[in-house]
Amino acid sequence: MSEKKEYSPLTDSNRVIAILNKISIFGGLSEKQLAEVFRLLKKASYKCEEFVYQQGEPAGHIYIIEKGEIKIIVGNENESYELVTFSEGDCFGETSVIGIQPHCASALAMVDTDLIILERSSLLSIFESDKELFGMLILNIARETSRRLHKSDDILAHYLLKK
Repeated sequence: MSEKKEYSPLTDSNRVIAILNKISIFGGLSEKQLAEVFRLLKKASYKCEEFVYQQGEPAGHIYIIEKGEIKIIVGNENESYELVTFSEGDCFGETSVIGIQPHCASALAMVDTDLIILERSSLLSIFESDKELFGMLILNIARETSRRLHKSDDILAHYLLKK
């Protein structure tokens, strides 16, 4: 199991909102909505080769890479495979959070990494306070999930057709 991290508040709203503006799951949000999301975000730092989460653990956060690099790997102690590498400005974990499923892979910091975190409980609190914002976020997460699934289908088809 990954060690429970201490999260700290974010302070530089202009810099963080500039990052959010480049991420598809926050696309189409107004400045006011982005400010509301910023208020709910936290920060955590991970050392090189430290797991953010491990395969099978419960999902509870959406992660945005502020600085560093995360490798998503799947497998066991005998054999593992790299699925994708995320770098600064990338977002991951959102599909597991809305799917309410354990992580199907592990996330490993490849260098010292700072993450911006939106906890599931914070995402759900948006439902109570601003249903329009919540709807936009969920729709954007669904669109991003569809894009990733389409890309995975293309990769799978490529390998199947090579045989």
